Amino acid sequence: MARQAIPPEEVKVLDANASYLGVRTIVLMENAGAAVAKHVISAHKPESKVAVICGKGNNGGDGFVCARYISSRMSTHVFLAEPEHEITGNIARLNLDRVRDRIKPLPSFDPKQYDLLVDALLGVGLQGRPREPYSGLIKRINESKKTVVSIDVPSGWPSDLHVRPDVTVTLHAPKIGMDRKNSGRIVVEGIGIPEDAETYCGPGDFVLLPRRRKDAHKGDAGRVLVIGGGPYTGAPAFAGMAAMRSGVDLTFVATPEPAALPVSIYSPSLIVKPLKGDILSGDHVEGLLESSDGCDVVAIGPGLGNADETLRAVQETIKGCKKPLVIDADAIAACGANPRILKGKSGVITPHTGEFKKLTGKTLPPNDLDKRAAMVKEAASKLKMTILLKGPVDVISDGRYVKLNRIHNEAMTVGGTGDVLMGLVAGMMAQKAAPFAAARIAAFTNGLAGNLAFEEKSFGLLSTDIIDKIPLVLRRYL
Repeated sequence: MARQAIPPEEVKVLDANASYLGVRTIVLMENAGAAVAKHVISAHKPESKVAVICGKGNNGGDGFVCARYISSRMSTHVFLAEPEHEITGNIARLNLDRVRDRIKPLPSFDPKQYDLLVDALLGVGLQGRPREPYSGLIKRINESKKTVVSIDVPSGWPSDLHVRPDVTVTLHAPKIGMDRKNSGRIVVEGIGIPEDAETYCGPGDFVLLPRRRKDAHKGDAGRVLVIGGGPYTGAPAFAGMAAMRSGVDLTFVATPEPAALPVSIYSPSLIVKPLKGDILSGDHVEGLLESSDGCDVVAIGPGLGNADETLRAVQETIKGCKKPLVIDADAIAACGANPRILKGKSGVITPHTGEFKKLTGKTLPPNDLDKRAAMVKEAASKLKMTILLKGPVDVISDGRYVKLNRIHNEAMTVGGTGDVLMGLVAGMMAQKAAPFAAARIAAFTNGLAGNLAFEEKSFGLLSTDIIDKIPLVLRRYL
């Protein structure tokens, strides 16, 4: 059965998740190069002369492996686009050493001297148009009129300057946007990535979190506004503290007056904005929307309670909010009562099974994971929001794709873990992760932090213990 096309940025996610599951990168590179070589050897005459043109990254590493296999059957030369010391990654360098006797100086590269060119210059993740020396090599390859085989994706794609191959041997699955016009004939080859690396969240999902700049200033790493509390005080505090531990610079908590002092006591790092009265009401909406203008993400729902006046205020706030949203707890019921308020919004909704019914009116089967996943995907597509369904196995969908998370433990039924998860989602979004990516990263981080806390606290762990372990997860995988 043909594999579903995947976004190009998911390739690095899969590589990292495969390593996490025990399949090392060196094995994937070996399999990738061997798969391309198999195609070349089977499709071309033994007397063919082959040039393998390699870049400095893992795509070049695949090319080195490919050249090693081809050279046992055909005359093969390897050309490096950049000096050898520029090659990134120990594994790529190791594979370079194994074809050292095949390397020729780049100035001697003359496409006319070869029957076949293997393009191993650039892989996925290219930002913008390729620069020299890649741009010049791509033009020379295209002008050569020789048979060209690209590894994984045509080098330079998806920019307008890319190799125009006859065949692209794409690895694991085709990438969204590839077609016969830009990639030639597309041949899909498996390279040993475990199915679970694609199905489940893992450390590879951190690839989707943009790295902060060295010259960043306060606020550049994100500002989160948490709207919650009143009847309950711990929930908005946990959400705010988790957002801070996720790496954001500033977190504001807007909460009714009775909850303001307790929330501030939880952590002096939270900037508390007291709201007059005992509960959230319509009188607060205008001020909340003004506060949201200065933030990157609004997280609404934790600890608000279900008073009619509060639910109406939630609806008005969501409807008027122009920033990405994370919606949890009682705010989910408010959305279920009037789904139209979500029109034109972006963000993540984080229900458990009961809240999913309030959101959609549909009851999830308790033990049929496939059915649960299909229903979550359908709801996400309909609402045009990412949904993170909390459960024994979390289900995350943006309406197009589904990811599962199984990293957590049975002690995490303790109150507040959902609030921690909400804060993590908001924090990752504030740091410019897309909603679907933020939900995946947050689910994995929350679960693994919970597992680390469980090692110390066993069934006595608290949500604050999970928050304390979040930096350990970030240190390990960022």
